[in-house]
Amino acid sequence: MAEKSIGKVIHYFDKAMVAVVKLTDDLSTGDSIKVKKGETEFTDVVGSMQIDKKPVSSAKAGMEVAVKISQVAREGAEVFKTE
Repeated sequence: MAEKSIGKVIHYFDKAMVAVVKLTDDLSTGDSIKVKKGETEFTDVVGSMQIDKKPVSSAKAGMEVAVKISQVAREGAEVFKTE
């Protein structure tokens, strides 16, 4: 499975289970991602994203996007797009 780094988690909201990701590449809803930091890693499918509390279906490199995820993500975790 090919992986491409697309950003880093810069904040995590535990009650909402939302990771704020600073993107270095484009991301869209429906994309499969892997979140990895140290020994902890998991894959997820991007179901919803927001920018400035507004729902979006895609985001470009350089943006900060809030992504709903299924597990805890630590700040500094690297985010990869998987194929």
